[in-house]
Amino acid sequence: MNKQDFRKYAHRAADWMADYLEGVESMRVKPDVQPGDIKNQLPLSPPQQGEDFERIMADFQSVIVPGMTHWQHPMFFGYFPANNSEPSVLGEMLTAAMGAQCMVWMTSPAAEELEERVMEWMRQLLGLPGTFTGVIQDSSSSATLVALLTARERASGFAINQKGFSGAERFRVYKSTQGHSSIDKDVKVAGLGIENLVNVAVDEQYAMIPGALEEAIRKDVEAGYTPLCVVATIGTTSSTAVDPIEAVAEVCRRYKCWLHIDASFAGTALLLPEMRWMSRGVEYADSFVVNPHKWMFTNFDCSCYFVQDKEALVRTFSILPEYLRTGVDAVVNNYRDWGVPLGRRFRSLKLWFVLRSFGVEGLQCKLRDHIALGAWLEDAVRSAAEFELMAPRYLNLVCFRYHPSGVDDEGTLDRLNEMLMEQINEGGRMFLSQTRLNGKFVLRMVAGQTNVALRHVQQAFAWVREAAASVRS
Repeated sequence: MNKQDFRKYAHRAADWMADYLEGVESMRVKPDVQPGDIKNQLPLSPPQQGEDFERIMADFQSVIVPGMTHWQHPMFFGYFPANNSEPSVLGEMLTAAMGAQCMVWMTSPAAEELEERVMEWMRQLLGLPGTFTGVIQDSSSSATLVALLTARERASGFAINQKGFSGAERFRVYKSTQGHSSIDKDVKVAGLGIENLVNVAVDEQYAMIPGALEEAIRKDVEAGYTPLCVVATIGTTSSTAVDPIEAVAEVCRRYKCWLHIDASFAGTALLLPEMRWMSRGVEYADSFVVNPHKWMFTNFDCSCYFVQDKEALVRTFSILPEYLRTGVDAVVNNYRDWGVPLGRRFRSLKLWFVLRSFGVEGLQCKLRDHIALGAWLEDAVRSAAEFELMAPRYLNLVCFRYHPSGVDDEGTLDRLNEMLMEQINEGGRMFLSQTRLNGKFVLRMVAGQTNVALRHVQQAFAWVREAAASVRS
């Protein structure tokens, strides 16, 4: 493709993107396809000669788009949002055009310095103490792995990186029973062993019980284990439960245990002063992560990781071959030493675009609107005799289930709700996801897509009630 054709097709692609964002609401949320349907439309071998971009774009529109689940649809209420916005998309486009590899300051000075400044802005917006230093990771999974590895190295005097495990280490990691499954994976990847991950009991609001944490740690210490890290959560995936950070931090302090806070989704709400109760005690944490790519209208991937001990972080990951040495290494942040990958994308640009385009007040307005939608849905569920709330609502996620009169067998209720969700999702008009709380099948509905409005939530719940009546009959 020559530069003239690129200009022509770039304009056409931009028009398609604008049309998509404007018209996504008219599409099915979940595609009407079966496994293999997309692959069977694709040739078995790549083309020997280059193809015209007109044909490539036509196949994109006829084969790929109909097979996509549209996360930017305002009727997408499943999981947690992975939302975007127009300024973020534009930032991604410019990043792609420059194609920069931003591993050290020398390879792209503006990328390093913008990331540094944007992370300082984020620290202010979230109400984090000035002792935190931030860096952008790709996801919370990576950020938590970074926290575990840094905790491991600091606890071992950085010996494991140098010599490997001696076999004498008996590290333990703790999370609540509601902690994210990525923590399990990270414990395995860090070489700590999944049998050394302790799941701590939660209270009736699904938050970690500090007393249960302390009892688990005490027993481990008596058995010869070393408490390495506690992962507390602000906004669990199943129900957005909030662990009592201050009380958990006190336990960690007594046992000299690294405290990592997973605030992947709900941490964005800390932009609102009235929600800062969730992070009370955050100044005692060793590390903290929040994902703007979930609820801050920034394209995936963009995960903001903050750490108190920057030197321990860098010492854990620093590798300096001759070909990466530069004359300014002593006075800049070379972010290739702040996480697992050497190569780094220019992620801060899109976040910068979002922060400047919305402004603090614009972001706060969106978040308050979404939380109000959650409150409306909570009231609607509470008022509907055939439904019941299954967990406290803190933000914009509502956990509920269909519970018709006269049906109290838990197995039957599970099957009814699973059938209800499948019927809703297969219909394509909206999308929900599920979890289990106290062993019960629970529907999750979170109003967090960038352009979701009250009319969408009202229509969605009307469809839920309509589908429930159909399932019951």
